[in-house]
Amino acid sequence: MRVVLFTGKGGVGKTTVAAATAVRAAMGGYRTLVMSTDPAHSLADSFEVEIGSSPVEITDRLRAVQIDAQERLEDNWREIQDYFIQLMNWAGTETIQAEELTVIPGLDEIFALIDVKTHVESGDYDMLVVDCAPTAETLRLLSLPEIMNWYIERIFPVERRIVKTVRPMLSRMTSLPIAGDQVFAAVERLHRNLDAVKQILTDEQTSSVRLVVNPEKMVIAEARRTYTYLGLFGYRVDAVVVNRIIPDEVNDPYFGKWKDIQAEHLATVQESFEPVPILRARLFDREMVGVSLLTEMGAEVYGDRDVTAVLYHDDPIRVRKRGEGYILSMRLPFVSREDMDIHRRGEELYVRVGSYKRNLFLPQMLKRLAVREANFAGDHLEILFGRQRADSDESVGVVDDVRPSTP
Repeated sequence: MRVVLFTGKGGVGKTTVAAATAVRAAMGGYRTLVMSTDPAHSLADSFEVEIGSSPVEITDRLRAVQIDAQERLEDNWREIQDYFIQLMNWAGTETIQAEELTVIPGLDEIFALIDVKTHVESGDYDMLVVDCAPTAETLRLLSLPEIMNWYIERIFPVERRIVKTVRPMLSRMTSLPIAGDQVFAAVERLHRNLDAVKQILTDEQTSSVRLVVNPEKMVIAEARRTYTYLGLFGYRVDAVVVNRIIPDEVNDPYFGKWKDIQAEHLATVQESFEPVPILRARLFDREMVGVSLLTEMGAEVYGDRDVTAVLYHDDPIRVRKRGEGYILSMRLPFVSREDMDIHRRGEELYVRVGSYKRNLFLPQMLKRLAVREANFAGDHLEILFGRQRADSDESVGVVDDVRPSTP
């Protein structure tokens, strides 16, 4: 099954491009589902039909769904939430206030991701198009499985053992609610689901992200940052869609300056994202809503391309042999030394880029080796591991290096 996620800065036409992609896939004979994880759903507006939390038929091979955040919250968070409410009630917080406090901002979007797993495993579709929230929210969503995996691997087993040991004693000494097995089981179930989603979305054979931008300075700057952070967490970008380009045939003097500015920004997009394919869509003279106009939009964006194909094969993170050591390579374009921090602790490598941090569990071949150096080779960070290491923490300095990457 093919999975394509669309994201971009709010207002760039992300939903329209996602809907047009889904229409084109369905017209190509693929059983297609387009789903929205954006809390501000607009798929229904794009198709001009009512869309709910269950798939609705748009055309013969096309279905659409807008995730019901509250429903997913009930399905995935209720047992955990009930425990926290009991805990807050014990501390004197009213139930209504406790319910509000136990719903973490953005949690509903996180549970929407679990629907990706559900639909992929159903076997009902050949193509899943995901209209994600704007970039900041999408990055938070896509980084969550990694963060939760770290918690489950490192902290959760210790917590569970401690609670199991002290529960009988505390139950006799205090009325403080102690988490039961059903709470831990709910956490484990949530982790399994999110980890499965992570495996699906980082599968190079099936899944990729397409960035939607307008030819505007701030939009392109955010897309560059997004591209970097997606690489940090192992997600592959197979196309950049530049939307709302003023057509050449528009020769009104009022738009002359705008066309010059857009030409400069288009050159920046080309330089920034090559060799990733740059797809283009002109600024239409109307709102592109309804299946007919979305069909036209899809033809504009993709031309003769197969909309379901992986348009560019990327490998954001890989390990390869070099001499007696190994190189761990990460695609991190648009990053300077000042934006980065790398730290080795035990079997984990901590990489921070800007405000985003990833904890990498090192593969077996690297666990017993020391970090020797970290250099930039083009748009890749290369970390050299060599010789057997002692069990100690290591801080890794990053230096600029323009030598080409070794294949």
